[in-house]
Amino acid sequence: MLPIDCPRFADRLGTWLQAEGPDGDVAVSCRIRLARNVDEYPFVPRLDDQRAGELAQRVRTVLDASRIDGETWWVEMGEASPMLRLLLRERYLVSRDLAAGEPRQSPQPGRAVAFGATETLAVMVNEEDHIRLQGLAPGNDLGTAWARAEALDRIIERELPLSHNDQLGYLTSCPTNVGTGMRASVMLHLPGLSLVRPELEKVFAAAQRTGLAVRGMYGEGSRAAGDLYQISNQVTLGRSEQQLLADLGALVPAIVEFERKVRAMLVAQQRASLLDRVTRAWGLLRTAGSIQSETALAHLSMVRLGGCLGLLEGLSLPELNRITVQIQKGHLQALAREGSEEELIETTERDRLRASYLRRRFAN
Repeated sequence: MLPIDCPRFADRLGTWLQAEGPDGDVAVSCRIRLARNVDEYPFVPRLDDQRAGELAQRVRTVLDASRIDGETWWVEMGEASPMLRLLLRERYLVSRDLAAGEPRQSPQPGRAVAFGATETLAVMVNEEDHIRLQGLAPGNDLGTAWARAEALDRIIERELPLSHNDQLGYLTSCPTNVGTGMRASVMLHLPGLSLVRPELEKVFAAAQRTGLAVRGMYGEGSRAAGDLYQISNQVTLGRSEQQLLADLGALVPAIVEFERKVRAMLVAQQRASLLDRVTRAWGLLRTAGSIQSETALAHLSMVRLGGCLGLLEGLSLPELNRITVQIQKGHLQALAREGSEEELIETTERDRLRASYLRRRFAN
């Protein structure tokens, strides 16, 4: 397979980011992640480089034969440039850990990611577990994301002996994942609740009471930039996949309706103030000469809210999804074709590129 061309890759996003799914005005996307380990190999923390490479090749053989999501792309993290690793991270195809945290660090041998043409399926190899596969779908469509992940999981389980205990379920490197090994999550855009902080705190409390977690834009350890929050399960042991999906299926629609009611209340009671916020954000994104990432995401959140409420016309939610990804530092540099794939440009130059990109996207 030919190497991935970073500028072309940055320009072409996965279909799950370019479609508006169920409850798309609030729910941006959803993901099912399954953690699996292969018998005969120690868990990743005790896996030496030679055996890690051997395991990666076994997994690759299975994935190549299955042709996940059409043609399977395979990226060895140790051979990927810092820019490509960053692009994969910004696309939610790899975790911060698999991308080696800082772009200039070198990943350990045997670490890789496989994904298909539409990026609705991806498999991380030798991250915290030997295999972490994920299914993605737009909007609040956990059923589709689960069907994708489950189908690939069955293929892998037919071909590889997975670590499983009749009493405990799937065995994982971290005890919190033992059982189903499943993390189900929905990415929600909650600008209305964020403007009424006490109401947002009620959402956090309700999630905790039902065993769910609320995390930021990139999951565990990240902040909720652009009013984007991930709601996911915390417990995997002692509950089936269907029960875990039912937990999310009960709470997420309630949060969606709560957000909609708060938005309607803001329009009814604070329309002038809200319109001012939205139009200021719109104007700044169209005219700024330099803008930081978090500031851009905050203004994009207001623009997205304005579009959903009819305060701004002609906006496409999938297009806003594209912009949200492409203003991240890796995508910006790749699209601008500035610097090299081995060295990331300085922050000030990146802020200038971000503003230039936004001006072009919002010119019409």
